[in-house]
Amino acid sequence: MADKVSVLPGRASPPSLARSPGSKGARVAERIREMIIQDELPPGAPIRERTLSERLSVSRTPLREALKILSVEGLVELHPNRGALVAAPSATEIRELLQLLGVLEAFAAELACRSISEAELAELRALHFEMLAAYTRGDRLGYFKRNQDIHLALVRASGNQALIAHHRVLNARVYRARYICNLKTQRWESAIKEHEQILDALVARDAEGLAEILRRHVLQAWDKMQEILAEAARPEAAAS
Repeated sequence: MADKVSVLPGRASPPSLARSPGSKGARVAERIREMIIQDELPPGAPIRERTLSERLSVSRTPLREALKILSVEGLVELHPNRGALVAAPSATEIRELLQLLGVLEAFAAELACRSISEAELAELRALHFEMLAAYTRGDRLGYFKRNQDIHLALVRASGNQALIAHHRVLNARVYRARYICNLKTQRWESAIKEHEQILDALVARDAEGLAEILRRHVLQAWDKMQEILAEAARPEAAAS
């Protein structure tokens, strides 16, 4: 394979990372994470350090730090002889991870119902309105990021640091899958309604109802996408 990072049509060149906040490696990791979820770096693709460092206008040192961060998250695989590859988990592995993620978020919701503050509720409402704004603009990546921010804020509201840490690692591993689900299934409107139900249950401190919503919410998009893919494959299978 040529030493080249593929770019989907219509993609803008990545901005310089020189003035972004946070550590250089973390900033580079965030940019590569976006490239992975948008299939600029598809599953199984080799990550060419020289090409990528030139594209992001960074040296090899922060790039390698970023790849280590993404390796811990499960988005990148580091091999001594083959270098770095974008992780390519199977559909079964992803669904199992999403099942576990749903359980963690349901538990976090139960804890949050007992302790969430008015300030935390206000922040969740603000994120919800920002997600609505991205939906109205047709900003898929912005919509997805605000969606993720809501889930992360809800988990933080649990106050359980062990739960927060485990959720962060697990959520990173399915980050791309959740983004692709939003693209393939066009579940924007239904997801917004589910988020409204989440806010209502939080305000009512309905721990049991909120936990059930989240267990369904996390898996629904993935299962719907699998149905769509299976349906698309049927004519080909019948013709062969």
